[in-house]
Amino acid sequence: MRKFYETKPVLFAVLWIAIYVVLVAPLRGSYGDGSLQMLLGLVAISAVLLSVIRLLGIEKELGMTRWLRNGKALLWLLPMWVLSTGNLWGGVGLRYDGITTVMAVLSFLLVGVVEEIVFRGFLFNGMRRTGKLSVAIFVSACTFGMGHIVNLLTGHATTETLVQVLFAVAWGFLFTFAYLKSGSLLPCIVIHGLIDAFSVFSRDSQIADWAYIVATVAAALVYCLYLSKQPTPEPEK
Repeated sequence: MRKFYETKPVLFAVLWIAIYVVLVAPLRGSYGDGSLQMLLGLVAISAVLLSVIRLLGIEKELGMTRWLRNGKALLWLLPMWVLSTGNLWGGVGLRYDGITTVMAVLSFLLVGVVEEIVFRGFLFNGMRRTGKLSVAIFVSACTFGMGHIVNLLTGHATTETLVQVLFAVAWGFLFTFAYLKSGSLLPCIVIHGLIDAFSVFSRDSQIADWAYIVATVAAALVYCLYLSKQPTPEPEK
């Protein structure tokens, strides 16, 4: 596995993305986000991923051993913390009942762990090692967004899914630049998990939803341009 990771890092990442999609899409489509089946599936893939990272000894390389390598990144992350609350801008309510709410929240927090590891830790880092940085940023962000097309397989409407893809691409760029400039994957994991978990408590509001989408896309344009001008730390070995 070590040789595979070192010699074919992009293929390694694509394989994990495929495993994630093949496992999670059927569970989500058949049982729902707040199901025990969904939670157990995410627990399993998270445990395997973390075990693989530990086995390969790449925690430091992926930026998973410290919160931030640059203290200024605390300020860089402020727009992302604000945007992470966007699912609550239309008001707070409950989409599920009782234990289902707990399982949905835990599932969404684990989605943040898995997706940041495979899209940023594996895919972005793999492409960064084997090609141009700009290409790695673009592919990592857009692949993350395009991955949400799988929602079509879980009963979501076409227009809704396309909007989700645009929204996810914007977040993909935000996560990728924040990861690149801070040198740590942990803030991305936490913020990603919170975005998804807050959706469990959001009220339906078309105005708030569109405000969140527009704010995220606008922030991605301005914020990523700002971050692109900040110094980039060397990857740890």
